[in-house]
Amino acid sequence: MDGAILVIAADEPCPQPQTREHLAAIEIVGIKNIVVVQNKIDVVDENRALESYREIVEFVKGTVAEGAPIIPISAQHSANIDALLQALEECIPTPARDPTKPPRMYVVRSFDVNKPGTPAEKLTGGVVGGTLIQGNFKVKDDMELRPGIRVERQHKTEYDPLFTDIVSLHAGGRTVKEAKCGGLVGIGTLLDPSLTKADGLTGNMVGRPNMLPPTLSELTLDIHLFERAIGTKEMLEVEKVHVGERLLLDVGTTITVGNVVSAREDTATLQLGRPVCAEKGFRTALSRRIAARWRLIGYGIIK
Repeated sequence: MDGAILVIAADEPCPQPQTREHLAAIEIVGIKNIVVVQNKIDVVDENRALESYREIVEFVKGTVAEGAPIIPISAQHSANIDALLQALEECIPTPARDPTKPPRMYVVRSFDVNKPGTPAEKLTGGVVGGTLIQGNFKVKDDMELRPGIRVERQHKTEYDPLFTDIVSLHAGGRTVKEAKCGGLVGIGTLLDPSLTKADGLTGNMVGRPNMLPPTLSELTLDIHLFERAIGTKEMLEVEKVHVGERLLLDVGTTITVGNVVSAREDTATLQLGRPVCAEKGFRTALSRRIAARWRLIGYGIIK
């Protein structure tokens, strides 16, 4: 992401646990360009709106959002949206892109566009959707998805990459011949639609064949923990990662559970329940099971 909008409701005390979690996630991803939106000003009086503003200013102190513009709006009535758009233009510039880099896309959605009862000869291949993080895709390009699909071989679970061709591209609400970085992209493929239905391929990475990062079933991470568990009202102190515990990892759009098999100082090695397509330097969000829910406790950088 090139930037983020942090939305905070004026009719609730700030910060709510979810707001803390969202801001922490922004910091984990490394986003620097932020616009804070103070929404629902139409349902509070002037005194509460000012109090909410002061709460927001205090909340973002010492964070990556300190100094970011705070735009009061009413989304319901489209009030002050022009000021919000101006702030986005000024604070989140479009970065320079290198079109020569090999294309890579995180799969956020995947689906079957065929209606029930469609004859076999009229079936359309599966569609994957996501965000290009670098490079460009063109119609008729060949592509690879990793880790791919799960297969069972001799009582052992493995993942096989998928290979297909791009038959159509959709971006910005229209059909295009070439897709570039920025915004969401839908890629029509020749894949069996049974593989893509119901977000079956979410979490994969798409690129040109043999140009993607490796598929990893084990990760060694430089661990960076928060002082307090984000998302808990009690703001519980975060203990160090220890051998034997299970953590939830978000790597790109892949969500997987990792068993900690080694932990020393600020480094840990985890065996993954689902492999990821990643390389050195990638960031992963780390969550721990606290009071029956996964709570954000920090992030790791792949070594």
